[in-house]
Amino acid sequence: MGNKIHPNALRLGYIHDWQSKWFSTKDAPALIGEDFKIRNLVRKAFRMAAVSWVGIERAGSYLRVNIHTARPGVVIGKKGADIEALRKNVEAMTSRKTYVNVMEIKDPELDSRLVADSIAVQLEKRIAHRRAMRRAMERTIQSGALGIKVMISGRVNGAEISRREWQREGRVPLHTFAADVDYGTAEAMTHAGLIGVKVWIFKKQHFVKSLKELQMMAKKEAALVAAAMSIESGEQPAPAPAPEGGR
Repeated sequence: MGNKIHPNALRLGYIHDWQSKWFSTKDAPALIGEDFKIRNLVRKAFRMAAVSWVGIERAGSYLRVNIHTARPGVVIGKKGADIEALRKNVEAMTSRKTYVNVMEIKDPELDSRLVADSIAVQLEKRIAHRRAMRRAMERTIQSGALGIKVMISGRVNGAEISRREWQREGRVPLHTFAADVDYGTAEAMTHAGLIGVKVWIFKKQHFVKSLKELQMMAKKEAALVAAAMSIESGEQPAPAPAPEGGR
């Protein structure tokens, strides 16, 4: 057995940001519980709106709720009626002046929670699990991801004994801090019981220099070496090369 660490918790503060942004030493437990209730309220109200995650910001008596979704029109509703109803419910729950923002997710195929939800919906419709997994992985790779891993567990295909199956395409370096790995889960309620879906998506790697940057570094080092050799030989050093794009 291994010691499992949440991929987002491992990268929190380095390349991933917090979903709740506030600070309070006195009321922290109550505010954490309040954030949990707000997120449950949003997910319950917009179950079919492809909501990935909910950011919460607090400043004094003000509260801001940022809903990240792939279907902003469903969240906003007709003439903003749904989003206004949500704002009133949150204000009644928290007794704070509340602002609700809707953020659109441009590439839902690169969002692990939305991909997991998509697979879960297909499992509930009795689509073959390997086909659902393969289809989601192909769409994610075509959208530009460097790798994806999908795992399902439970009574797959109505089997008597639960089992775990997983597939991977590309690289998913979970132990690399600079690797931007998005992790999401979902649950499918099938006729055989609950089936869990886990998705890891490797989007990109931070702090990696491009080929152009490496070529520029090599040119600068070569210029420095040439200048040092010319000084040693008593010649006038050649001027350093101007950066590209400069005048």
